[in-house]
Amino acid sequence: MNLNDALFDAICEGDRKTVEKLVRQVVDAGGDVGALLRDDMIPAMKEVGERFSANEIFVPEMLVAARAMQAGINIIEPILAKSGHEPVARVCIGSVKGDLHDIGKNLVVMMLKGAGFAVEDLGVDVPVDRFEQAVQRGAQVVCLSALLTTTKDAMRPVVNHFKGRDVKVVIGGAVITQEYADAIGADGFGADAPDAVRAVRRVLGLPVEDAHAHDAA
Repeated sequence: MNLNDALFDAICEGDRKTVEKLVRQVVDAGGDVGALLRDDMIPAMKEVGERFSANEIFVPEMLVAARAMQAGINIIEPILAKSGHEPVARVCIGSVKGDLHDIGKNLVVMMLKGAGFAVEDLGVDVPVDRFEQAVQRGAQVVCLSALLTTTKDAMRPVVNHFKGRDVKVVIGGAVITQEYADAIGADGFGADAPDAVRAVRRVLGLPVEDAHAHDAA
């Protein structure tokens, strides 16, 4: 098995130490980390997302895989920044005002980074003005998360705030449905973390691909 296949498998299996070791090997050898991200790491996270959506794996396994992926991203992000590597797009994300839950949001952050997006994580209990500040810093998509029925209506003022502007708003969370997204006028809805990535790509007019097969032989 070559390094690229081994890296793909290590991410899918959530083997963080192996991911770090293999990525460092490429960095130390002066390899193309942009190609590594594009050709091996992003497809691995797509594969993980597809397995999750097909109920072949569940949240704990996906979290472990996403953390392994993040370990690799942490190594190559500074290198990509110095080289002027452009992300797919810039996204900000936060749990809405009044909502202090972040596990689902954190998973979406890792999945978005794993799909090649630059992500600004605003944390929890985020008011409208902090989303606005992130957009002023360059965010093209605003992602809103809510876990509770008592906090989901805090999404509406954020959606209204960005109406008519060249900014897309994608919402999601345990209590959020497509019907609710339509009712408040959100641009997109993600049923789970992989679906949130697909929703972000969709609102930006980017192709929404299925995970493609990766030859691990």
